Amino acid sequence: MNAIPLLCTVRGCGQRLERAERGWLCGRQHRFDQARAGYVNLLQPQDRRSRHPGDTAEAVAGRRRLHASGATRAFLEALVEEASRDPGPVLDAGCGDGFYLGLLAARTGRPASGLDLSVRAIEAAARRYPDCLWVVGNADRFLPYPDHTFTLALSITGRLAPASLWRVLDPAGLLVVGLAAPDDLIELRGQGRDRRSRTVATLAPYFHLCRARRVTVSAALDADTVRGLRHAIYRPLVRRDAPEPTRVTLSLDLMVFQPLPLPPLAAGATGR
Repeated sequence: MNAIPLLCTVRGCGQRLERAERGWLCGRQHRFDQARAGYVNLLQPQDRRSRHPGDTAEAVAGRRRLHASGATRAFLEALVEEASRDPGPVLDAGCGDGFYLGLLAARTGRPASGLDLSVRAIEAAARRYPDCLWVVGNADRFLPYPDHTFTLALSITGRLAPASLWRVLDPAGLLVVGLAAPDDLIELRGQGRDRRSRTVATLAPYFHLCRARRVTVSAALDADTVRGLRHAIYRPLVRRDAPEPTRVTLSLDLMVFQPLPLPPLAAGATGR
């Protein structure tokens, strides 16, 4: 059973949650129900950006079709390589439908928890990978785990919350960040920007860069998969009426960081 602990997300609380009948309960009697699909929704109303935050159903389906095509397996293998260094718990902050974390946990035997803003994505993850702990939450506001819970954290093409990631990582742990490389989906949206330097600068108060590499795949995708990608990508497309390409470039910059021992800002308080 996945024994990763959770914290209450009610503002001013932050107490540890304990398993209760059909849900989770903290010492102040704040209760969170366990969804039928197996996930827990810890997202507070004030932490929502919209009525239905996160990925749309079309975006979740588009990414699932891409993963099912096998085109993203090279990225999974690179993550598994990093995750094989120790057996400790792993977090995926912005996990989407759980593809990378679910298969990584199954391959390595590591306890795992994934967090995402989208109920649709987390529900899909919980149904497909029931051995992981899946949480609906806003990583930008609060990661609902005690200090130093994880020895590995992932952030794959998602927003970064450096202070929160530093807090929940073990001092000897690793943070793996995946960025869309400049040539990622170049057939659909043209040449992108290189975000590596900016990412290093963003994380610099809390982490230092250990190593980096680029993983690139040229994938033959059917028309339905390409159309699904058009729903799943965030940056503007070059031409929405362009013909569907038969081959698409998928390219990810993987950057591995270690926590600094004493960040200059208090990353610290666990409570809300």
